[in-house]
Amino acid sequence: MKIDEIKLLYDYNDWADARILEACARVSPEQYAAPASYGRGGLRAIMVHILDNLWQQRITLQGYYQEPLADEAAYDATELHEDAFPTLAMLQERWRIEQQEMQTYLDRLTEETLNSSIRYVIPGAIRKRVVWHILMEVIIHATQHRSEAAALLTSYGQSPGDFDFLPFPE
Repeated sequence: MKIDEIKLLYDYNDWADARILEACARVSPEQYAAPASYGRGGLRAIMVHILDNLWQQRITLQGYYQEPLADEAAYDATELHEDAFPTLAMLQERWRIEQQEMQTYLDRLTEETLNSSIRYVIPGAIRKRVVWHILMEVIIHATQHRSEAAALLTSYGQSPGDFDFLPFPE
């Protein structure tokens, strides 16, 4: 993988995230917070989950999980939770910050690092992965959950439109 390729994919990912966040802004606060019977449990829950994955993978890449945390509760404390984002505006602000942090990470990334492996610890396991595989996981994971959010938004009459890569304006 090359730096310009992963950056292009992250530009796409940011564009797709912006589309889904814009559609979220068109629903009522009640619809945004309402539970659902599929996906992560509702629109807000899905969106927080997408953001949490972006954050978790970035801090993993930056070495946060190189050593085991004290206990399982310590891992739970590093996760973003829905109750921390009662409004869409709060989620959007954290999203903006996280996208900036990821962009800073990508701007400092070398091709050597991009194609190297890192070791990290999760409860019960030590893992080793290629950096660009982790970066791709963020995009693939977000794609899955944006689809769930898009289905909910469409049911509320606020389709975010298509997220295909080819319509993305590079």
